[in-house]
Amino acid sequence: MSWGKLLQPDLWLNDTLFSLTPELLQQYELRGLVLDVDETIVPRTIQQLSDEVVPWVKAAKQVAPQIWLVSNNPSVSRIERIATLLEVPYIARAGKPSRHHLRRAVEAMNLPPPQVGMVGDRLFTDVLAGNRLGMCTVLVKPMPSPETVGRKYFVHALEFKVSRALGADLVPHKP
Repeated sequence: MSWGKLLQPDLWLNDTLFSLTPELLQQYELRGLVLDVDETIVPRTIQQLSDEVVPWVKAAKQVAPQIWLVSNNPSVSRIERIATLLEVPYIARAGKPSRHHLRRAVEAMNLPPPQVGMVGDRLFTDVLAGNRLGMCTVLVKPMPSPETVGRKYFVHALEFKVSRALGADLVPHKP
């Protein structure tokens, strides 16, 4: 598979996680989700979840009842605390784009990889890892925090530039 295809999300929402609606989950026939944590469901510098996260997870579970958190964050206690609040299993220190821990989560769901969405904010970790495993990849914008509102994410911009140079056709989903 070419680098362009490996870095191409199946769905680019060009918005935060909250724009991934139950209708989109049904449209893409997703029965499970693997969620990145930092910048996907909570800003890296924030310790608590926003008021919208728990209701979003509950609504998503109506369509995709199996949800796991798989994070590269080395703080097991941080990821465990968030997973406990969301009542979902988790894996910290995942080392994405390695497939090892993603495979573990997908196998625990007992679903084929195309029926599991890998949802994250990074092309070179979340999308690359999910595509390498054959999952449905969903790219979202980083979750804003008070100190990052209006700020450009240099790493994200660089990932987009390199991905496009390698042949990824990054076109946002039109609702």
